[in-house]
Amino acid sequence: MAGTLFVVGTPLGNLDDLSPRARETLESVACIACEDTRRTARLLARFGIERPLLSCHRFNERSRLDPVIARLSTGEDVALVSDGGTPGVSDPGNLLVEAVQRAGHTVRPIPGPSAVATLLSISGLVADRFVFDGFLPHRAGERRRRLRELAGETRPVVAFESPHRILECLADIEAVLGDRPLILGRELTKLHETVLRGRAAEIGPQLGEHPRGEIALVLSPAPAGAPARTTDARGREVLETWRRCLGSCGDDRRAALRRASSELGLKRAELYRLLAELGATGD
Repeated sequence: MAGTLFVVGTPLGNLDDLSPRARETLESVACIACEDTRRTARLLARFGIERPLLSCHRFNERSRLDPVIARLSTGEDVALVSDGGTPGVSDPGNLLVEAVQRAGHTVRPIPGPSAVATLLSISGLVADRFVFDGFLPHRAGERRRRLRELAGETRPVVAFESPHRILECLADIEAVLGDRPLILGRELTKLHETVLRGRAAEIGPQLGEHPRGEIALVLSPAPAGAPARTTDARGREVLETWRRCLGSCGDDRRAALRRASSELGLKRAELYRLLAELGATGD
């Protein structure tokens, strides 16, 4: 008989969150495909599990498809884990799962912890419907554009962010969403777990100058009937960015338009239209 690929949820941080079923699965498989072999080795050592490990991360996942499928074809079972949480959810794994299914083998889920559900559960928000947006864009302009797209969302929005970008991200949230309340979870289930609530401008200073750890955010829904963003706030941001870029470009309007559109995450035609509406095209 062909083997089975088990997609196993593992602890976010506290190793005692590994479920009995997940432990039994990891003990029984012939091989474990994992995001980081060192991190998975620590998890296995905690429970006295010894199994061969095969690295399977976002940079080599395609090269791991054939070896895993070959094992399954000989009747061996394989487990897939990420560094924490559920594989395939903002973590590697979807390519392998799709390839295994396409090859005609069975894929079975072994549920486990999820940073999304963990933070939502303590948010205090009605979460019978929500939006998960994964990691926000790395570039400031693209991130602000995405926040503008999410600004009118009437469901809670869950997103992940890197500790290296979180302060910039919070500044963008303040600029785009204003006083919208949010919940920030850092190092969930770990020794230094931190949960902060309030406006972006209030949370940023509490993180210090060099935040560390994995971070998840829950943005509160837009108030019913409220505009995604006030015209005044949007206009101030556009005008301030435009005038600053115009000055730094030595009044070269084309160069300033390119720079401002990049910073604001707007297409140049859209930015020009907004400037015209604000009466700034003659600046």
